[in-house]
Amino acid sequence: MIFKNSLILLLCLFGAVYGKFIQCEEEEGKSRIGEVIDVEVSGCQNTKYCPLIRGRNATITITFKANEDSDELKSVVHGEVLSVLVPFSLPNGNGCSESGVTCPVKSGQTYKYSTSLPVLSEYPKMKLRVKWQLQNKESSDFVCVFIFAQIKDA
Repeated sequence: MIFKNSLILLLCLFGAVYGKFIQCEEEEGKSRIGEVIDVEVSGCQNTKYCPLIRGRNATITITFKANEDSDELKSVVHGEVLSVLVPFSLPNGNGCSESGVTCPVKSGQTYKYSTSLPVLSEYPKMKLRVKWQLQNKESSDFVCVFIFAQIKDA
């Protein structure tokens, strides 16, 4: 059950965002090393929750500026269901591999992290919030955003 919920949470992240995100520090009061410039997720319109269409691929792109150097970045995803953060292990947790980001990341430079994932039709329909982080080797956040999404049919 946890694995299935984790898959759902990850997929919701990729559903779609067009202005449907907040930076984690706005809510949690934590600082981060990078500055989020933009978040784009495929298929989103101006709705309260961005749709994640079952049976289609979704792509997320996070543009950020590094405020420190880092030899590596790792991707960390949690889905929030009923106020509980559920971790998800990504197939490729390396934020510097097949993502458009080449490490080492250099302070003052702007990067565009991008990844995509097929959204399987068997995932249940639901609304939730997804926490997406890119962290350095010390597990400090370079980037952290909450994305509001909804798994639904076309």
